Amino acid sequence: MQGKFTIGFGPILLIGFVILSSSLSRANSADEGGNASSGVTPQELRYTFSWNFDTESDLRPRGGTTTGADVTLAASPSESWKALQKPYQSKFEKDRAAILAMAGEYRASFDFIETLGFYEDHKPTRPYQSWGTEYIFVVEDRRDFISLQHVLVMMMKTPEGGVTEPYVVKHWRQDWTYEDSSINRYVGNRTWRSEEVPKKQRQGNWSQAVFQVDDSPRYESMGRWVHAKGFSSWMSQETWRPLPRREFSVRDDYDVLIGTNRHTITLNGWSQEEDNLKVVIGESGDSANGGKLLPDYEVRGREVGFNRYERIIDFDFQPAKRYWDKTAYFWSTVRGRWGSIIENQTTHSLTNEGRNSFLMGAMIAADTISRAGELSKKDQVEMVNELFDNYVVVGPKVQ
Repeated sequence: MQGKFTIGFGPILLIGFVILSSSLSRANSADEGGNASSGVTPQELRYTFSWNFDTESDLRPRGGTTTGADVTLAASPSESWKALQKPYQSKFEKDRAAILAMAGEYRASFDFIETLGFYEDHKPTRPYQSWGTEYIFVVEDRRDFISLQHVLVMMMKTPEGGVTEPYVVKHWRQDWTYEDSSINRYVGNRTWRSEEVPKKQRQGNWSQAVFQVDDSPRYESMGRWVHAKGFSSWMSQETWRPLPRREFSVRDDYDVLIGTNRHTITLNGWSQEEDNLKVVIGESGDSANGGKLLPDYEVRGREVGFNRYERIIDFDFQPAKRYWDKTAYFWSTVRGRWGSIIENQTTHSLTNEGRNSFLMGAMIAADTISRAGELSKKDQVEMVNELFDNYVVVGPKVQ
């Protein structure tokens, strides 16, 4: 279907995606004064699991070449962390406080490395590092449901010593649901399926649903928040995930990541840790089997990931707020369509048409809306309908 709002791959958006891909570069170090500096060259960066005896591979981190504008880290523990150290009327309320503590203004660093290989001709692969400056909004808070939206505001240093204008792009989203009755499980081959959560697995637990930058689903899992003095952390069950962009842009030898995801609140931010297997599921990939690893799957490697979100101050996130004000209705309409599909407990898949995709269509539409100013709600709904008609395949209701 080609509607009147189909938008081609214009140079502005393509340049934007090139900037985004290159701008998610290596994390800057922090000096003693609390300012992020660029004094560490790529060759000086090292990993704990960096195959230090290997001499045959170029293991310098990949992930971009840009350096971000200097930022100032918050010097004292955040008010949200301090609040978590106080007594709460219930564990439910403390869980909520931990989730809401992830909102705010951050410098983010993303680190992934393949630590093991499980095939004969395996060679160590380059680790991945990137960075971002992110504003995390509370999109919705209904007590037992909290939605957090990440928006990037990237400003890069130029070779001449200046700083670029801010580049703004919607990043990922995380939705938290208390005692969720169903989760949207990834089952391989760009397909998801709604599955009921047994009652005994719901009690006291929260689901975390993660969505792509275009608001299409990525993965969802149940887990439980654990609290102690100075410590609040949530751990997922083992979960299937589609390949992230950092992997499918360079790898085509496996089908899914199967792993766990842990969120921990820190004194001045939070962290996300991943422990993933890189798995070939082949033709058997029509069922995720509860997110588990089956004996007939081939495991190619294991990776670990560690993402830090550190609170910053005096950074101008107004471009993120302006972008969100202009595009909020469009993205709420996209979320609503996905929510209807997921709540109806249907299988659903994403498909591409040549170079076009749901991702590119959604980001082009949002970019157009943010630049064009006023666009009627009717027109925005038609844009969303066209996206779903072109790229989303809805299957039968899960029995």
